[in-house]
Amino acid sequence: MARSTTGKIHHKRSKRILKDVKGFIGGRSKLFRTAKDARRRALQNSYIHRKLKKRDFRALWIVRISAAAKMNNYSYSRFISDLAASNVIINRKILADLAVTDINAFNKIIEKVKR
Repeated sequence: MARSTTGKIHHKRSKRILKDVKGFIGGRSKLFRTAKDARRRALQNSYIHRKLKKRDFRALWIVRISAAAKMNNYSYSRFISDLAASNVIINRKILADLAVTDINAFNKIIEKVKR
């Protein structure tokens, strides 16, 4: 039996896929087969990058904390180690935010940890 490409269900599916790829460049937004591949790849990449985003943010926080700690002649690794030893429970996200927005509060945390 031949494959049907003109039915209601096929048309509805085509419209849904072409709606998803609206904004893609060239044939990737106009041609059904190309659009189908582009959409599959886009969904695949969005899944992968949702996982990578967590790594990227953690790396950014570490860089910011390290820069702020170096302003006080303190290495990042020593700071995190002393933070754990002094039972100060602040995560890297909050520390990085303090380092950027409120350097005085960050410096107070360093003074507390140094003792």
